[in-house]
Amino acid sequence: MSDPTLAHKLSFVGGGRMAEALINGVLSAGNYTAEQIHVADPNTARLDHLKTQYGVQIGVTNHEAVVSSDVVVLAVKPQVMAEVLKEIGDVLTKRLVISVVAGVRLGRMIEACGPQARIIRAMPNTPAMIGEGMTALAIGPGVEESEMRCARQIFESVGKVVRVDERFMDAVTGLSGSGPAYVFLMIEAMVDGGVKMGLPRETASLLAAQTVLGAARMVLETGDHPARLKDQVASPGGTTIAGLHRLEQGGLRGVLIDAVEAAARRSQELGD
Repeated sequence: MSDPTLAHKLSFVGGGRMAEALINGVLSAGNYTAEQIHVADPNTARLDHLKTQYGVQIGVTNHEAVVSSDVVVLAVKPQVMAEVLKEIGDVLTKRLVISVVAGVRLGRMIEACGPQARIIRAMPNTPAMIGEGMTALAIGPGVEESEMRCARQIFESVGKVVRVDERFMDAVTGLSGSGPAYVFLMIEAMVDGGVKMGLPRETASLLAAQTVLGAARMVLETGDHPARLKDQVASPGGTTIAGLHRLEQGGLRGVLIDAVEAAARRSQELGD
């Protein structure tokens, strides 16, 4: 176990894909053992899968999962969050609560659990399933430093973590929360472009995906501004500047900005 001071009994209310990504992450990192993890979900087939795959404790009752835990991860659909908080809100008051439920604000959860509740709101994204996620954490009142480290440790087991003020969480949702879908769309379009120009689809798919991966790593590892990296590969009169010109003519830059704004505003609407 990497840090015994952060060892807790960990429960998940909701056993969907993000919960599974986190379970896989903390187990692989050695932060928790399967015996320390309890998952509650009404879908028994889903529970059986998690039990078989990871050996965690399972049950269909939220109260049973939560009552014996020190840290509770709420990973349910937004539309059932109010019902879940009504059911177990009084029990959550005495535990560190980490919510990955999109659009549900800290104030609403504190109102349901009581003013003494210690709650962290998290927005991970789907690359967490392969350990390359990006998670933003918004820390509620009363959360202790050791509890913040605990939350960071859980999400760092599936990628990178940044702390933000809660007022930025809608923007986070619009950028990194929804962002993987934007990139998948771009990769799909690049593949189609390669196929249109005669490449086999499998080859085009590898070329496009590895190009996006490599470009992203260059941004992260060099620390250079993306514009500088772009300029380095755009020779005067060359092929890349011709492609970039077409992208600008098509409004790609503005469309991506608009996409982030639209998703952020939708997140804001869902939280109101």
